[in-house]
Amino acid sequence: MVVAIAACGIAVTTTSCKKEGCTDPTALNYNEDIKDKNDDGSCIYAYEPVDTVYVSSNITADQTWVTGKTYILQSRVAVTSGATLTIQPGVVVKGEAGTGANATALIVARGGMINAVGTASSPIIFTSVADHIVPGQIASPNLSTDLDGLWGGVIVLGNAKISVASGTEAQIEGIPASDSNGKYGGTNDADNSGTIQYVSIRHGGANIGDGNEINGLTLGGVGSGTTIDHIEIISNQDDGIEFFGGAVNVSHVVVLNTGDDGLDTDQGYSGTISNFIIINAGDAAMELDGPEGSDLGNGNHTFTNGGIQIGRGSELCDTDANTNVNMNNIFWFDFGSGSVFTELPTTSVAAPVFASFQADIPSGDAITDYFLLGSDAAVTNVAVGSQTVGPDKSAFNTWSWTAIHADAYLADF
Repeated sequence: MVVAIAACGIAVTTTSCKKEGCTDPTALNYNEDIKDKNDDGSCIYAYEPVDTVYVSSNITADQTWVTGKTYILQSRVAVTSGATLTIQPGVVVKGEAGTGANATALIVARGGMINAVGTASSPIIFTSVADHIVPGQIASPNLSTDLDGLWGGVIVLGNAKISVASGTEAQIEGIPASDSNGKYGGTNDADNSGTIQYVSIRHGGANIGDGNEINGLTLGGVGSGTTIDHIEIISNQDDGIEFFGGAVNVSHVVVLNTGDDGLDTDQGYSGTISNFIIINAGDAAMELDGPEGSDLGNGNHTFTNGGIQIGRGSELCDTDANTNVNMNNIFWFDFGSGSVFTELPTTSVAAPVFASFQADIPSGDAITDYFLLGSDAAVTNVAVGSQTVGPDKSAFNTWSWTAIHADAYLADF
């Protein structure tokens, strides 16, 4: 006779002791389908710090979010054309949980402006309402650096050129077509959407339907008049940063633990991305797509002075045959079985140039096991610690969670 015993670890039992998920109805990620199962300790709870301001409506006139306060996005909030949102150093912005049309996000619409200027000692942090972080902290006191999809993300849209199948504008991915604030693209490559500096964006990428998630930072048709530097993306369910056309230059970027690509370019992007680090991308470290319509005549976009810790066996770089890109001074390490450079672009506005790659190739393997289709010509095999190209990781000290994390993510760069 077998006796039903509720305790775990006893062989003769008919009661399952497998831990299934969150079974607490008060938690944000409560799963009713497993309410009779065993809780696995993954429950996430909302947290309301002192000096909290709730934001649920579009920003249609100039507004300032003040140092020392926490702002909670209760819906998809747009800074509309003609309005400027100023975010002071140290502000914490949290997105409530939501998927589909209810996914929370901050959108800067075409003609709108954002001046989110943090400092090395007081960065601006975008995160989930489940995060117990308060102004003055950098590391979350309760969330790990691999938890994603808890809210949407930050989307900046401008009037710069994009290459789409027809016309000069499009609706950005992640925003329902019914929301006109999701339009981007135009004819002004010098367009200015404001300034974003010393900003960390965490735990985003909520699904809006059919595998369509929001990126940590989405830049659609953003012009070169916009200033973007010292940006951190941590644990986004989709890409870290995705560029849809435009000509904005971005520098000092670290992307950690993305579900999809670390950095993604599309639609004839023509700016420069410099001093960047990508760690543990879920799909490709970089997915670099070419124009979807005609070439814009802007020449190639550029990646320079970068470091990529591949991890997870992700692809090194996924390109199209017509990708308009130059890449130089990049260090790659921590290869896996799926870590390959998948295609070498052959047609572009200008011939792509790949130069000064260094890589710590696993012992017994060849450079051509990972860098395919001629990309190996740019690569020199060097051990971690001996590289002479790559990023300046000191740019991320003091203000980024990646740099201060106990696991020392940046140690090998």
